[in-house]
Amino acid sequence: MKTSRLEAFSDGVFAIIITIMVLELKVPEGADFSALKPLTSKFLSYVLSFIYLGIYWNNHHHLFQAIKKVNGKVLWANLALLFVLSLIPFTTAWMGENHFEKNPVALYGINLMLCALTYTILEKAAIRHEGKESAIGVAIKNNFKEYVSLATYVLSTLLAFFVPALSIAGYALVAVIWLIPDTRIESQLK
Repeated sequence: MKTSRLEAFSDGVFAIIITIMVLELKVPEGADFSALKPLTSKFLSYVLSFIYLGIYWNNHHHLFQAIKKVNGKVLWANLALLFVLSLIPFTTAWMGENHFEKNPVALYGINLMLCALTYTILEKAAIRHEGKESAIGVAIKNNFKEYVSLATYVLSTLLAFFVPALSIAGYALVAVIWLIPDTRIESQLK
């Protein structure tokens, strides 16, 4: 099967997730800039999550530029990724609404870990289907960024119970690591 329907469906889900997230930002009642102050944690949570969704969309796009065809396992792995990504609006809202308290920050970290794990599963399913010598198989031999990210998620999630601000810094650090599109894939597509 070709990838076009999977890509179109995934793009739609990404758009819906981002739309749901922005709808959580309620307009304040006052017209003064001071009325925005109570929304600071919600807005910062939204920005971090928007960046994460952008990173996942960007890397998902690159991944499917390198994949020529899909099978049932790739379709299910993609659905698993979309499922955990669809939880981001909930964990984002809970974290922002509660001003970065430990439990919401920890749940957000668990959500991010699940996103990373399911994305890795998607990559592995694609490599198994396309073959180790395919463009995607050759591109994704070095998983250093993935391992550093997962370790940072685990550490940051545990830190949430003690110092939630350090946890958020850890989540932001992983986002910075992934802001640049995965050049491993781009180099294989030239």
